[in-house]
Order: sequence, then C-alpha cells, then structure tokens
Amino acid sequence: MLEIYERLGVPEKEGDPAGPVYATVCLTHEQRDRGRLKLVSTEGEEVRVFLERGKPLLVGEYLKSHCGKIVLVEGATEAVTEAHSDDWHTFARGCYHLGNRHVKLQVGERWLRITPDHVLEEMLELLGLTLTHTEAVFVPESGAYSGGHSHSHDSHSHSHGHSHSHSHGHSHSHSHGSHSHEHHHG
Repeated sequence: MLEIYERLGVPEKEGDPAGPVYATVCLTHEQRDRGRLKLVSTEGEEVRVFLERGKPLLVGEYLKSHCGKIVLVEGATEAVTEAHSDDWHTFARGCYHLGNRHVKLQVGERWLRITPDHVLEEMLELLGLTLTHTEAVFVPESGAYSGGHSHSHDSHSHSHGHSHSHSHGHSHSHSHGSHSHEHHHG
C-alpha cells in the first residue's frame, strides 16, 4: 500500500521530476477535489491519499509516497456535456450564465464542458449553443479566488500559483421615492 502525503506539482517541461513513475492513479474531477482518498492504482496497488484539503489535484501532477515512490495523477474519462458556438457573443453569454450559477465548467476555444444537467443544457440551447453528450476528461476552471488558475490542454494542465484579489472600498447613496439610504462597500 502507498500512502501519499506530498505533492510534487506539474513539471514545467516534459520528464519526471523526482525519478521514474511507480504508479498511476486515474481520477474523476470530483476525486481530484478531495484531499483524502482511498484508491487502487492502474497497476492494482492500494493508494491512500492524505493531502491538504481545498487544493484540487491537477491532471499531470506528480505525488510522492511516504516511501519515496512517485505517483502520477491522470484524469478519468467521464460523462460530460459539451456546448459550443461559432459566435463569440453567444458563447460568452453561455459562460456568463453558467458562471452566474457557480457551475463548474471547462472552457476552450468557443466550447465548454459541464457535467450533464438537463436544466443547464436546456438553458444553453435556449441561448443558442449546440450541445453534444460525450465522454472526456473533465478539467473545470479552478475559480478566480482559488489561489491560482489552471490551463487545460486536453490531457494535461498546469497551474500558476498566484491569486487575484480586489476590494470595493466605496459607498454611494440613492433614493427610492419618498425615502433614501446609503450603501457602504468594502
């Protein structure tokens, strides 16, 4: 059994960061979001993962076992809905409405992927996007406030460890008919 406590990250260039890959784990997007996992590697060995929660594993990331063996994270193929449009405005509207609902999505060049959901699919069709149901590795965007962002390139991704923050240190006032009030932000 392998016990994983250490992340080695995704290499900047091809090649293994700390030696040969001993085992590979193939994980869905939901499994990659969890810090504690009990798995079986593609080689048939039991793997237990004990990592910091809140930082999803990345496709192509290397992990190091307690005994020093290297484990590679691969993305599992799973059911997804792909939506695409040749029109940037239509595509942007689809992304906006999904983001407004805090939906996990993977974004490409005028295409996006979500987990199948008939309500969201109907909304995307009404907005003018074309839908396809398929099987693919799902690598959703990590979010603007997650401490970094990732870039997906079909079968691998990489991360930039910086965050983006802003504040709204302002106030304004306005009136509604016979009464007025002031809003403070920040």
